[in-house]
Amino acid sequence: MIVDKIALILAIVGGLNWGSIGIFGFDLVAFLFGGSGSAFSRVVYTLVGLSAVWCISLLFRDTTAGKQT
Repeated sequence: MIVDKIALILAIVGGLNWGSIGIFGFDLVAFLFGGSGSAFSRVVYTLVGLSAVWCISLLFRDTTAGKQT
């Protein structure tokens, strides 16, 4: 499903951004979008957060349904 892939990509971007903050003290999203308080950064942070919530559902889905063994 395309929504799952988009959510996973955004969650990975968020994880990499948090890693860069933790290791280097550098917020890539804030750098790219004009600071952590800018409207664009806040939209990206919100989308990353929503995608992480969406990805929780991936843990509980039956991915074997419909597959022949």
